[in-house]
Amino acid sequence: MKTFFKPSSGYYPWLVVFAGLFGVFASIGIGRFALGMLLPSMSNALGLSYSEMGIISTLNFTGYLVAALSSGFIARRTGTRILVFIALLSVGISMSLISLTEGFMFTAVFYTITGLGSGASNVPIMGLVSQWFSRKKRGAAAGFIVTGSGLGVILSGLLVPYFNTINPQKGWRISWLWLGIFVIVIAVLCYLIIRDKPDNSDPASSVLHGNVSNKSILKERLIYYVGIIYFLFGFTYVIYVTFFVTYIVKEWGVTESAAGTLWAWIGVLSLLSGPVFGTLSDKIGRGKGLFLVFLCQSISYFLIATKINYSMIIYVSILLFGLVAWSVPSIMAALMGDILGSEKAAAGFGFITFIFGLGQITGPSVAGFLAEKTGTLSTGFYMATLGASIAMVLSITLREKMASKA
Repeated sequence: MKTFFKPSSGYYPWLVVFAGLFGVFASIGIGRFALGMLLPSMSNALGLSYSEMGIISTLNFTGYLVAALSSGFIARRTGTRILVFIALLSVGISMSLISLTEGFMFTAVFYTITGLGSGASNVPIMGLVSQWFSRKKRGAAAGFIVTGSGLGVILSGLLVPYFNTINPQKGWRISWLWLGIFVIVIAVLCYLIIRDKPDNSDPASSVLHGNVSNKSILKERLIYYVGIIYFLFGFTYVIYVTFFVTYIVKEWGVTESAAGTLWAWIGVLSLLSGPVFGTLSDKIGRGKGLFLVFLCQSISYFLIATKINYSMIIYVSILLFGLVAWSVPSIMAALMGDILGSEKAAAGFGFITFIFGLGQITGPSVAGFLAEKTGTLSTGFYMATLGASIAMVLSITLREKMASKA
């Protein structure tokens, strides 16, 4: 079966970006970020304990990590188009089946499948930018694609409360079902549009491509350096997104409704993060782009940790965080194309995404442990400040590391 649209060297690369945006919207924005909105009502209905809720989230992350590590290599054999379609289909079906569950076990199983599908679709989608775009445009293309994450946050933030209002007992089931249906529709859209690479041209390869073409990706030392930076991003940003609402409600005295509004604004602001900083990294370099992102994040984390002057500090913190929220994945996707070349970019991105995921698992656990010992979550935000500052230093030296490999 051929794609619905005929590939063209003109508009078609951006049509692939359009499909990729919706693919990320489905796999990450819905498949992962909707859980936080659904857990409260679902846990009450199913009688889930805090530990069971934590296990469900961890299993989803585990599935994502396993798929992220292997999906780039699988995509090189099956093709991105087929893999993304099957992966998104599994996300949509598994989410729809959660709407029918009556207990912990099947919810955990189905949401693990959701995690596997999310990782198996997100990584190849991000790898498409290296196949369809030259080095000078990869950051911009990846930036528009990751906008899908912010759209997913906004959708779940609006849809779930609406269904809970019209049907308090089964609103969470309706939400899972409709979100699953959305993902299935997007899976079909991606299948109709996505092509693995242009038919008649080969995108400009990295200046480093020749150096790694005969090596295993895992033997490329620069990948591990980049992986450390990505780990620090995962470790720090997930502390903010996990504990922001809880922190300002319990320790700042902000009402839950006001905290929800502030969180929604982060979602709105985040829509600009990928395109702006992805494009900026095309102009000034990946290292400098990452430096600016981590500078904004470190200030944001520090301000929220201080608990000084609610009316000003919180707004400045969410502004700085929202403006750069999804920018690092877009820059990293472009960076993998720069380092490894178009053919190996997806596999490389999958590997550093696995390292990034380890940071996401570790961050909340350490922050929660410190909060129990110190009696405040601000300790975790100070730790996030330190981690972002280290990433900032590593990023500014990235250009020298890449130059040494050229």
